[in-house]
Amino acid sequence: MRKLVYYIAVTLDGRIAGPGGEYDFFPLGDEEQAAGYAERMNARYPEFLPTAGREMFGLAGVPNRRCDTVVMGRGTYLPALDAGVTSPYAHLRQYVVSRTLDAGTDPDVTVVPSDPLGLVRRLKQEDGGLDIWLCGGGRLAGELLPEIDELIIKSYPVVAGAGPSVFDGAFDPTLFTPTARETFDNGVLVTWCTAR
Repeated sequence: MRKLVYYIAVTLDGRIAGPGGEYDFFPLGDEEQAAGYAERMNARYPEFLPTAGREMFGLAGVPNRRCDTVVMGRGTYLPALDAGVTSPYAHLRQYVVSRTLDAGTDPDVTVVPSDPLGLVRRLKQEDGGLDIWLCGGGRLAGELLPEIDELIIKSYPVVAGAGPSVFDGAFDPTLFTPTARETFDNGVLVTWCTAR
């Protein structure tokens, strides 16, 4: 069965963005550190880059390695939409969970107005294919917590103070088992965990 993988950047205080959706405050380190981090993570997970980023890093023709589908909330989709990009992950099947977004925004983006749990459960049952990437945001991650099979958390050495949480929902302690950790020269700690 396909897995739901939550791959997300997070601050030391558990924020995935600033209160206005900002993400440019995540420290990347100096040029050499940033390049080394990007090279290693992008080689491992080229599909987690937006399509334009894949082209910029010379990964346009590289096949998806881990996931072939992305699920995201409206807040995660909005920065691309605000920039005029209606299909930010054209190399993946794209689902946006939103009660307010127009279903005809882009023919390659499926807008899901309700029942994200049902959507993910259906996607997991599909034959073949790669895994499903939960791109964000925190409220959607909170709703989908029972279906998350793996976490890939990129912890950045910065405190945001405010903004959406990595998980936003009801109190629901859920155990995961760390399977690997890697620290990069720019101070980012990546932790891989599987659901128990």
